[in-house]
Amino acid sequence: MAWDTTDTLGKGDVVSNESLANLLKEERRFAPPADLAANANVTAEAYEQAKADRLGFWAEQARRLSWAKEPTETLDWSNPPFAKWFKDGELNVAYNCVDRHVEAGHGDRVAIHFEGEPGDSRALTYAELKDEVSKAANALLELGVQAGDRVAVYMPMIPETAIAMLACARIGAAHSVVFGGFSADALATRIQDADAKVVITSDGGYRRGKPSALKPAVDDAVARVDNVEHVLVVRRTGQEVAWSEGRDVWWHEIVERQSAEHTPEPFNAEHPLFILYTSGTTGKPKGILHTSGGYLTQTAYTHHAVFDLKPETDVYWCTADVGWVTGHSYIVYGPLANGATQVMYEGTPDTPHQGRFWEIIQKYGVTILYTAPTAIRTFMKWGDDIPAKFDLSSLRVLGSVGEPINPEAWIWYRKNIGADLTPIVDTWWQTETGAMMISPLPGVTETKPGSAQTPLPGISATVVDDEANEVPDGGGGYLVLTEPWPSMLRTIWGDDQRFLDTYWSRFEGKYFAGDGAKKDDDGDIWLLGRVDDVMLVSGHNISTTEVESALVSHPSVAEAAVVGAADETTGQAIVAFVILRGTANAEDEGLVADLRNHVGATLGPIAKPKRVLPVAELPKTRSGKIMRRLLRDVAENRQLGDVTTLTDSTVMDLIQAKLPAAPSED
Repeated sequence: MAWDTTDTLGKGDVVSNESLANLLKEERRFAPPADLAANANVTAEAYEQAKADRLGFWAEQARRLSWAKEPTETLDWSNPPFAKWFKDGELNVAYNCVDRHVEAGHGDRVAIHFEGEPGDSRALTYAELKDEVSKAANALLELGVQAGDRVAVYMPMIPETAIAMLACARIGAAHSVVFGGFSADALATRIQDADAKVVITSDGGYRRGKPSALKPAVDDAVARVDNVEHVLVVRRTGQEVAWSEGRDVWWHEIVERQSAEHTPEPFNAEHPLFILYTSGTTGKPKGILHTSGGYLTQTAYTHHAVFDLKPETDVYWCTADVGWVTGHSYIVYGPLANGATQVMYEGTPDTPHQGRFWEIIQKYGVTILYTAPTAIRTFMKWGDDIPAKFDLSSLRVLGSVGEPINPEAWIWYRKNIGADLTPIVDTWWQTETGAMMISPLPGVTETKPGSAQTPLPGISATVVDDEANEVPDGGGGYLVLTEPWPSMLRTIWGDDQRFLDTYWSRFEGKYFAGDGAKKDDDGDIWLLGRVDDVMLVSGHNISTTEVESALVSHPSVAEAAVVGAADETTGQAIVAFVILRGTANAEDEGLVADLRNHVGATLGPIAKPKRVLPVAELPKTRSGKIMRRLLRDVAENRQLGDVTTLTDSTVMDLIQAKLPAAPSED
């Protein structure tokens, strides 16, 4: 092992290359609120129970669902890594999410409080949802959709999107939801790969105060493929749409005339529920296949456990888009399987003003909020005074999802949104895992800002080195899952070999998530972002997440994105792009030097950025993830790669124009 004898911590300590990843020490701890702990859905006993009998534990969680035929076998792992969970069981996913709550006497409970961006709102009770899903199921049958077919969904955030997904599940057709911000090109690829028979879309949706068209992209995409028989169109904005007679059908015309009676038939637990595409590093997108019984078992259980959901009293709000896995698992399936009342919001957080989220929480008395670090950092940038104008006292659990959360953003979230009382559950999981895997439990865990901490009961995860050996506490490496879990992806649609190569070839017998992670001295897990976001500087592996966290801990910085750019001397040099808080001056060269030194003082001199560039905005995908690849292109003076998934591609022009003038450390 090579040792670095630099006085990295300024304390005379000698630090090994491998441990640099662990320089960001977080000492703050927050115990669960006593009243929440006393009444928590899930207690520390769950960890012991799952450890003693993992499969027995999951069999018990499966019993929270309603089965037409109870499963007798929990897991068939006879042909790894192709798992079959509850394989002889039969159930209907839509029945579990809707009908059973009506039959239990909760038909009058609100399932969805819909808040449109323009300010229109409507509430759907479980009884009304059952009628709407049944009518939509009958409409799909009339259009020739059968069990086993695929249906593409390209919609705004409106109740009909959830209704369409549940209608597919009700008749056994797999849905493939494509995020409404994706191009016609991306949509066509996904329609073709899934061989979708019907596309469900809308004329448009409201975004940033105006109608944003969706139907034209569908028309363009469908013209490139030959498998689509019908396009079912929801009228949301009333804008003009091109119409193809015989192919296009208005939702309100075909759905409204259907009977509200539809008997859901049970399907095998391994029946495909949905395909959700995630971008591959190369080539075509990967169609992640999720099936019915195991997926619903784990999404329902984790939603119940991690948010401590009390369906009689809680009002839950997940701010994700249904086009992402978070929207599938924690807007549609998990919450509805648990009989939750939830808010669904169509638009952006700054329309018509920057307090819109807090206004919605105040209006509906939201008790549980699940949002992303990128949103939290944006709210920090807008200022503490905005949430302070609203009554957020109804909130009792706060969640974070999508990427590791910087400790300072975590603290800001707790203090400004959670009144310094509310527990934060920082959840790690992926499109591929289907449901949460690593997260604190709000009534059990003493939380640490920035850490997802421990695998949930019944989940086996650890951190290994290059040789697949588990790293000791304090060490860093690769996050792996060592045992199958109910909501795991079953394969990549139509490509078993790619499934094996992508997830199971790096470490034998273990699922490799593509994420770097470290264990702290207590053995708790800290996510370090994608492995391809790890920089190699002078032989040291440095995580972009840690450098970003160090920058964000400076009082002048609201958000940071860090990349490694090729450097003749050090292999890679750290280049940081920062968004400053309102009062800071981007032209102040002293501030740039101060930021470099701040990172050096926090993480050690090796982690000091070579260049720090204040920018007005960062390039983000429509799901809010920072496109570091494009920043790397700019930092290395390369032609920009594909910018079609960016929310605003002009951001990159501004950054490119500014970079040459940015001061650099010599």
